[in-house]
Amino acid sequence: YHFWSNKTTGVEQANHYINNVKLEEGDLPPVLDVEHKPKTQTTQEFKKNVMSWLNIVENEYHVKPIIYTYYKFKSEYLSDSIFDTYPYWIAHYYVDSIEYKGKWKFWQHTDCGRLPGIKGFVDFNVYNGSFYDLQQLTISDAMGY
Repeated sequence: YHFWSNKTTGVEQANHYINNVKLEEGDLPPVLDVEHKPKTQTTQEFKKNVMSWLNIVENEYHVKPIIYTYYKFKSEYLSDSIFDTYPYWIAHYYVDSIEYKGKWKFWQHTDCGRLPGIKGFVDFNVYNGSFYDLQQLTISDAMGY
């Protein structure tokens, strides 16, 4: 899981991620949490920067990273068809159904869930698919991790 920073380039962030994250069989693919565009970049520059991270990380791990963002940010900044080739984890809180109309794998629908044995609030998510589909999304031993 990587939270996007507007203080360094996508290349620098991807290299840092690769140097610090070792994937194992059963892990989810790398997740890029991108929720803010720098004011100092145009939308096109920002998209290119995000694509740099995605491409570098995908080439390293041989699996498409998951993009985590909220649905309005996705619509405004990541609506190009190239981004639609990546699995999406959409954050859209406090609604009965997801408003995002595109393909998605995960929907984070609240940040104030409660579970026995955990103090404080936790995020609740829904997976859009079968258990088999979820297993297919995870890192397999065939990838050498």
